[in-house]
Amino acid sequence: MVATRYKREQILDWLSGIADPEIPVLTIMDLGIVRGVDCSDGVTVALTPTYSGCPATEVIEQSVVTALEERGVRDVRIKRVLSPAWTTDWITEEGRNKLRVYGIAPPERRDRPVACPRCESNDTQVVSEFGSTACKASYSCLDCLEPFEYFKCL
Repeated sequence: MVATRYKREQILDWLSGIADPEIPVLTIMDLGIVRGVDCSDGVTVALTPTYSGCPATEVIEQSVVTALEERGVRDVRIKRVLSPAWTTDWITEEGRNKLRVYGIAPPERRDRPVACPRCESNDTQVVSEFGSTACKASYSCLDCLEPFEYFKCL
């Protein structure tokens, strides 16, 4: 049997449809966790977890394997890349906009206030450093009075 050779661009396109299991409005490409694709011997996808204890890491890795196998890729390998460590700087601008529209404030540099994703007010306050997942905090807007989550800056 002759091995099929895949193009990196095609694999990246397929990966762009894989949603993050914790924030399904984001794809793994939006998060910037896809660190590379090698198509020289089967397909190897290099992924960096958002943090070392992220419970979604194995789910994401399996989603990648499944998505590629469903498209006929037979030899899929995952390479977990831990260095350099993922940072919220790797979230694409499109990903940041998707977060905002979804109602989650995207990560901001530490010297900037957290803006409300609903009314864009900077008059916000932290309610709890711990949100629905380890990567989010709970906030409240003092203008529109709506609660919201903030994707913590890492």
